[in-house]
Amino acid sequence: MNSTQVRPESKLSGALAGDDAFRMLVDAVTDYAICMLDPAGHVASWNTGARRIKGYEADEIIGRHFSVFHTEGDRSAGLPATALATAERHGKFEGEDWRVRKDGTRFWAHVVIDPIRSASGELLGFAKITRDLTARRAAEQALRETQEEFELLVQSVTDYAIYMLDAGGHVSTWNPGVRRIKGYERAEIVGEHFSRFYTAEDRAAGEPERALETAARDGRFEKEGWRVRKDGSRFWANVVIDPIRGNDGQIRGFAKITRDITERRDNERKLAQAREALFQSQKMEAIGQLTGGVAHDFNNLLSAIIGSLELVQRRIADDARVLPLVSNALQAAERGATLTTRMLAFARRQELEAEPTDVRLLVSGMADLLDRSLGASIEIVIRHASAIGPVMVDRNQLEMAVLNLAVNARDAMPKGGLLVIDAHEDTLAADNPLGLAPGRYAVLSVIDRGGGMDDATLQRAIEPFFTTKGVGKGTGLGLSMVHGIAEQLGGRLQLQSKVGEGTTASLWLPVLLQMPSPIEPEPAQAAAPDLAPLDILAVDDDALVLMNTATMLEDCGHHVTSAYSAREALDLLQVRKFDLLVTDQGMPGMSGAELIEQVRRERPDLAIVLATGYAELPRGIALDVPRLAKPFTQEQLLRAVGEAVADDAARRSS
Repeated sequence: MNSTQVRPESKLSGALAGDDAFRMLVDAVTDYAICMLDPAGHVASWNTGARRIKGYEADEIIGRHFSVFHTEGDRSAGLPATALATAERHGKFEGEDWRVRKDGTRFWAHVVIDPIRSASGELLGFAKITRDLTARRAAEQALRETQEEFELLVQSVTDYAIYMLDAGGHVSTWNPGVRRIKGYERAEIVGEHFSRFYTAEDRAAGEPERALETAARDGRFEKEGWRVRKDGSRFWANVVIDPIRGNDGQIRGFAKITRDITERRDNERKLAQAREALFQSQKMEAIGQLTGGVAHDFNNLLSAIIGSLELVQRRIADDARVLPLVSNALQAAERGATLTTRMLAFARRQELEAEPTDVRLLVSGMADLLDRSLGASIEIVIRHASAIGPVMVDRNQLEMAVLNLAVNARDAMPKGGLLVIDAHEDTLAADNPLGLAPGRYAVLSVIDRGGGMDDATLQRAIEPFFTTKGVGKGTGLGLSMVHGIAEQLGGRLQLQSKVGEGTTASLWLPVLLQMPSPIEPEPAQAAAPDLAPLDILAVDDDALVLMNTATMLEDCGHHVTSAYSAREALDLLQVRKFDLLVTDQGMPGMSGAELIEQVRRERPDLAIVLATGYAELPRGIALDVPRLAKPFTQEQLLRAVGEAVADDAARRSS
């Protein structure tokens, strides 16, 4: 079927139906949409161009009102009817506006509508010609925007320095943007060589000449770098240089545009640092969670190991060959318990409690730990003054800080060397460079003879996540953690370093103003009390720990019923009466603290012991019951049982 179709019932189509040559001519046009409308605006004919531009086949559109090509807003405003009325009244309608294709996309159209009349002047319909000018409009708009941008740049824009150079690189024009960015008035700079905007090192390296040579050879030069203002201050600039050629192709000069992007560069660097810091903090959060979980599970294993070894030790007391082996195993397990304590101290979030501490005893007590941690290539020397006042610190925190400093010192001496840990007391005046309050301070220094740090590295050393150890070789949190600990304790971390001479990291901690009583070793805990046999309910989701707890209690004459979950324990409490509940804290479904709260409501007379491998304390009622830290010995377990029974008796009598 020929694409130009005519409705047979239309007067207009009837008048043209026999004109095959005209129809062939119209149908051959593809760049214009040519169609006929009846007097009411319905489509009466459709050519190939109309199908290409608007997307309708002839049988889809003939008979429909031409307003379908208008936007919904135009139809609501009555523009299709206005166009026909204008064409009928004035003999022509012409305009440009958005039109709509079959698929709903818009195009920018130039539309002409002419009325078609009979010899007697009767209106037979309308001839409508539409051209798609979307591409031309976009090009015109782009050109207009380019011209506006160019005019904006030239007409005293202050964000860009726009000026011309002659062929030799001398300044020939100057705009207010250049004056604002570079500081020179026109009279001061026109005729001067543009190289004066470069740094001395760039001029010595021939950068200005290289820039002009590149622009002349390649047609463009663009680069970022430091530039110098009139007052000598530097700014980070984006520079573009284009050659200006005459009709003969010879270079007449250069167009130069400079923009001060110092702020943008600083913001980009800060954003990159913030992203890196976020990544590192997320990594450390994940490590903290993993560490806490591992330490908890390890504590459960150690509970079973220590408890079982204690029972074995008691039952083979007469075997001289096996007993030393069991004793060694117990010591190893106790060292493992110390390790999990440090892991939990790292993973938990609440502050640890400070206590009066003699730094001399603390550092001396770390000798074995430091020796094992730093390796055989590091020679450790510990020295301290004969008298140092006590300081208020959390011992675990201070041990962690010293270990961090020692590990950093070891890493600074990859081939090994001497590491000195020095402790002494010093007095600071009011105007001290550390910014600390005047008074007496215990100074704990870790000294290495490694490669040292330059000034730039030293300035950033305590920044969180800053590290010089390379990707994957350090968290960048060691020194920042030590700095934070010192600040919390009212002290300061001082770093002194020179390249090739090593580093001294000193912790300044305030000595107690009111001297406490001499720090005595903690008295040995009283032996576990002798108790009448008790009916005990033991709850733990770890079968090894539960069996070990039950065995230690039964070994002392108590009767133990085991439950592997809080729900199972509640079911047993409904049908049986117990003297004591010993429950784990970290259990799936319902924690030990939640179990205690429910038991307290239903059985307020029941004595309770809470065992936990976590460092943090549960809140609520569980804080009021004796707490047993995993891993625990049989003596510690029995002591907690005695305390719970005594607390229960006191509560009943009150």
